[in-house]
Amino acid sequence: MSKELSTLQLAKDGLWTENPGLVKLLGLCPLLAISNTAINGLSLGIATLMTLVVSNTLVSACRSGIPKPIRIPLYVLIIASTVTVIELLMQAWLPQLFLTLGIFLPLIVTNCLILGRAEAFAVRHTIKMAIADALAMGMGFLVVLVLLGALRELIGQGTVLADAHFLFGEAARHWTLQVFSQQHGLLLALLPPGAFIGLGLLLAFKNNIDRLQQQEPKSNTAPITTNAQPDR
Repeated sequence: MSKELSTLQLAKDGLWTENPGLVKLLGLCPLLAISNTAINGLSLGIATLMTLVVSNTLVSACRSGIPKPIRIPLYVLIIASTVTVIELLMQAWLPQLFLTLGIFLPLIVTNCLILGRAEAFAVRHTIKMAIADALAMGMGFLVVLVLLGALRELIGQGTVLADAHFLFGEAARHWTLQVFSQQHGLLLALLPPGAFIGLGLLLAFKNNIDRLQQQEPKSNTAPITTNAQPDR
């Protein structure tokens, strides 16, 4: 029962309480640079999630046999190998998406989130819990990427899911939703300043929800009083 509760707590931490993008502020370089569309954000989020799951699993599996002096270099080797495999697969099967993500795909190796979870969690827990942590943190990062990308895409060019065929194939070419004409979009949203503004809005939204939850009274029940007279 305790393991189940721990898994639920990990999910809550990754998606909300300790969200990598909105609380820990990790991986901001790719988060801000590649999140100009929802599909780009989703693609990088999936690649990061896959890297987290593989690296956490391998680190947890080898944790008892990793000498302390080479612990960090070994983590980097595992992460770099995983990213290289993902990069080669994407180059072979999703070439347009590979070109769109560009340098930010191999830069996953330097993402502090992945190395941090390996050192702070995976090396100290079982494979099952390490995978649960990777899924929670990876999904939290992915959600922020998609939300920020969709927000910037909608405001900047009036679309949602533009270039979906880059990730899902030709069948998704017509998935694009044109909410309003591109000429009425705000170009600033697609530029680097728009990424900072969009992330700031998401941070403010989350912090406001947390503040409102803290202000909610824990109990609406008032103390019960009685006017009964004592027996004489």
